This record gives sequence, structure tokens and C-alpha cells, in this order.
Amino acid sequence: MSIAITFIDPDGNTVAASAEEGDNLLRVGQAAGLPLEGTCEGQMACSTCHVIVAAQWFDLLDEASEEEEDMLDFAAGARRTSRLSCQIDLTRAMDGLTVSVPAQSNDARKM
Repeated sequence: MSIAITFIDPDGNTVAASAEEGDNLLRVGQAAGLPLEGTCEGQMACSTCHVIVAAQWFDLLDEASEEEEDMLDFAAGARRTSRLSCQIDLTRAMDGLTVSVPAQSNDARKM
């Protein structure tokens, strides 16, 4: 079963993506062409994969670890519903998940 993910890019455009259970949100976003750099490759040593989870989805996700919360302190434009996309492994229950990529996002891979 495919999991539908909706990304809102930094310009406010909607980008639809499809994923499988167990896929990582960072990799799905990168495959969809979004500016999610993921410099540390999911090791939680940066905040370049920061996303803002839609409010209706935020409380349905597993809680962020203390290490993730510490990295979010460095994320530009962080909000209450901010998460590191590298820390979100997708489940069937996340079908329809919507996340926004902050306007402050920069992807050095595309420079």
C-alpha cells in the first residue's frame, strides 16, 4: 500500500509524493526534489532536513527525542510542530501526512 505525502515547498507550492511503509521522510522529500539537504545523512548532527508538520498530524507522530529537540534549536524558522524529516519513518497511519519546508531552507546540493 502506497502512502501519500503532501509537501508544501518554500514557495507555497504543493508537491505530492508517494512512499512505502518504512520509508524515511527525508529520502522521500529529496526524491521529490525538495530542498531538504540532510547534510548529516540522518545522524541527527544538523538541522538541514527541518520540516514543519501540519498541526493535525503533529500529535500523531512519535515524540521527538531529546537529541532531535536539541538539533531543532538550530533550525531556521522552527515552530512548535517542527521536526527533523530524517527522524520520521513512515507508517500506514501517516497516509495523507502534510509537511512544509520552511522558506529559510537552503540546499547546498543544488548550488
